[in-house]
Amino acid sequence: MVYPLQGVGVINKIEKKTLRGNTSLYYEIFLEISDMTVMVPVDKTEELGIRAIVESSEALAAINGISNKLEQVPVDWKARYQMNVDLLKQGSIASIAKVVQILYHRSKIKELPVQERKLYDNALRILIDETALSLERPREELEALIFSKLERDPKEKES
Repeated sequence: MVYPLQGVGVINKIEKKTLRGNTSLYYEIFLEISDMTVMVPVDKTEELGIRAIVESSEALAAINGISNKLEQVPVDWKARYQMNVDLLKQGSIASIAKVVQILYHRSKIKELPVQERKLYDNALRILIDETALSLERPREELEALIFSKLERDPKEKES
């Protein structure tokens, strides 16, 4: 499963917990990238944007949607940061790919502020992890493919 802003994880178990007199079902989710286990109420997954790994066709569409085109985005880093956080919170693989594209190209113009750099690194990691799982291909192969899309010469024909 994908937990927006956190990463790709595995549901280890579902268990009943009682907090403040309320009993609810919780997912125990292990996030490998941060070596962290989180407990999330089952009834809050939609609200938090937690979703299953996408089908291979959706993963391919997200990768193929990445381009070397520089998007028009706010010049002010705080406004741009908020725009990208909002995109990541949407949780779709397409919005994650868009954040990667926007921040990659922005970083080629000017070094990203620390917060934006962390956001970029996180979005790129989630995109690589999810597409590798969805397409059942090595992470390194997906990373190379994503960067080839980002750096493609605009005069080249789409293959």
